[in-house]
Amino acid sequence: MNELADSKMCSRNLALSLALIIALVPLAAVALPHHSVAKRSSFFDIECKGQFNKAIFYRLDRICEDCYSLFREPQILSFCKKSCFTTDYFRGCLDALQLTDEIETLKPFIKVLNGADPNTL
Repeated sequence: MNELADSKMCSRNLALSLALIIALVPLAAVALPHHSVAKRSSFFDIECKGQFNKAIFYRLDRICEDCYSLFREPQILSFCKKSCFTTDYFRGCLDALQLTDEIETLKPFIKVLNGADPNTL
C-alpha cells in the first residue's frame, strides 16, 4: 500500500515539475533578451557613432567588465564604456588590468566603433 502511495506522489511531483517547466520556459525566452541584441543596444547607449562590429565591441566591453570585476564599483562599468571607450576611465582600466601594451592595437578598434580617432588614449 505504501509503495502505491509513494508511486502516486512521485508521479504527481513529476507532473508538477514538468508543468512548471513548460510554463516558465516561454517566459524566460521572452523576458531575457538575446545577448547580442542587448550588446547592440548598449553600443548606441554609450554613444558610439561608428560601425557596429560585434567582435571588436565584445573585446572592448570585456576590458570594462574585467575592470568592474577587479574593483566591484558599479560606476566603473558605465564610466569605462562612456563615450564609446574614449574616457580616462577606459585608459585607467587598461592601466589597472596591465594592458597598456595593447593600446596601439585597441586604438583602431575604438576608431571603428567610434567613427573617429580616439585621441584620448
